Formats: sequence, C-alpha cells, structure tokens
Amino acid sequence: MSRIGKAEIKLPEKVEVKQDSTVIKVKGPLGELQTPIFAGISLKNEGGTVKLERSSEEQNIVALHGLTRALLMNSVKGVTAGWEKNLEITGVGYRAAKRGEDLVMNLGYSHEVVYKAPKGIKIEVIEQVKIKISGIDKQLVGQVAADIRSKRPPEPYKGKGIKYNDEFIKRKAGKTGKK
Repeated sequence: MSRIGKAEIKLPEKVEVKQDSTVIKVKGPLGELQTPIFAGISLKNEGGTVKLERSSEEQNIVALHGLTRALLMNSVKGVTAGWEKNLEITGVGYRAAKRGEDLVMNLGYSHEVVYKAPKGIKIEVIEQVKIKISGIDKQLVGQVAADIRSKRPPEPYKGKGIKYNDEFIKRKAGKTGKK
C-alpha cells in the first residue's frame, strides 16, 4: 500500500473539504481550490480527518492514490498558509519594479521585460533585486516563478541572471590568457 496515500490529512480549523464527481473542493480562509480525484479513489471525511481509499490494487490506481493525497495536502496547506517562492536578480543594472499589477524588469536587454501576473498570484518587489511570488495554488506559484526565471536564467561564468533564493549556481572558470 502507498505510504503517502494511506496517510491521513488532519484538517485545520475553518477548512472544508467536499467531493464532487471528479474534483475535491477545498475551502479555507485564503480562498478555494479544486483538486482532481481520479476514478477508483474515494474520499472519506470523518470529523476533521480526511482519508483517501482506493478500490483495487491495479498499478495505475496505486500510483494515483499517493498523487491524489499529495495534491489534496498541497491544497489544504495553500488555503490555510499559502505558498511562496523567492527569486534574486544578480547583475550590474539588473533590477525589477512594479508598474500597476505588472512586473517590469531590466535584465540587460535593449528593452524592459514586462510580466503580467495571472489571477490569484501576488508579486512583490523587495529592494529592486528580490522578487516574492505568493498565492494559494502551489503549481501556479511554481510555474510563475519558473516563467520569470526563464526571462534571464543565471549564467555559469559571472552568475548574472534570475535565480531562486536557495539555488546554487555552479560557477565555471573563464578563459585564461597565453603563458
């Protein structure tokens, strides 16, 4: 049996979980999310504790059991505490600023790079070189962070570009002159 799938989820206060036909609706203080539930997996909500059970031991249902539980747990954490990713910009003249709801970045190109945040995502700029992305949907927060990072990924020689706060850039030695 899946170790992840059989683990129970203890619901915090003010969090409601309801199952429709193909989705699980999770409602909490920060908002509402929908998580898919796959055929062969059922939800049992027993007084503040949620447990997922599967109908058979088929390989695909066993695999989806743990996945469904992980997605549901991410949704529960998202509607209670939220998710966030932090990015850092490194490079001379590289900076970011907010213009209305848009993120405007100078990344060494001849033009400004403008990024429009999707609905449900909050982007903050701290000290012109630090970007904080937050929201309730873990997948969307991670995708927005990856999209912003892809505008100028860090290069290995000087480390210039946009990187995650906890990311380590392995540096390469540059060219050496004749001896």
